[in-house]
Amino acid sequence: MLYRKYLYHWNLQPPRYIPLVKIPKSVQTMTIKVEDGDFYNHHGIIPAAIKNAWQLNKQFGEPIYGGSTITMQTARTIFLVPEKSYFRKYLEAIIALEMEAILGKNRILELYFNYAEWGKGIFGIETACRFYYKTGVRSINTDQAIRLVTLLSSPIRYGPYSFQRNGILRSRYNYLIKRFGD
Repeated sequence: MLYRKYLYHWNLQPPRYIPLVKIPKSVQTMTIKVEDGDFYNHHGIIPAAIKNAWQLNKQFGEPIYGGSTITMQTARTIFLVPEKSYFRKYLEAIIALEMEAILGKNRILELYFNYAEWGKGIFGIETACRFYYKTGVRSINTDQAIRLVTLLSSPIRYGPYSFQRNGILRSRYNYLIKRFGD
């Protein structure tokens, strides 16, 4: 947050922390499904996912994919800067392992939901719901929840109604609609 505020000069929305128990289970489930399907089964990192991302990045010639788990994303968001690099990935993995050793999975997930970026200056799911939908996370409908979860992979470039221009986000949205839609 501080990095975005002071180096990017973004206006930050007032953060609204919300306990995990107040975030609908459906939102938790769909987020885990698309961000880290093995969240409750690993210890913070998935070496095979990082190796796969590294191989893909070699093909592209720059770090595009990260292979990050929810724990790694939380570590990055709270403790590191948003600029992609292999050194940051190394630090992210170390912090993730430490977080897994100290915190429980539900606490990590709670931190993730409260610090993940959902747009320029928008951190946390409750803040995102208030900003985009003018209501709290407990009151959003299924499509609104799916749109927010879709944004997690590219929250700076797209919003809940503009991501259709991106093929990956469009596919992600369609998957979530098929799996969780009404």
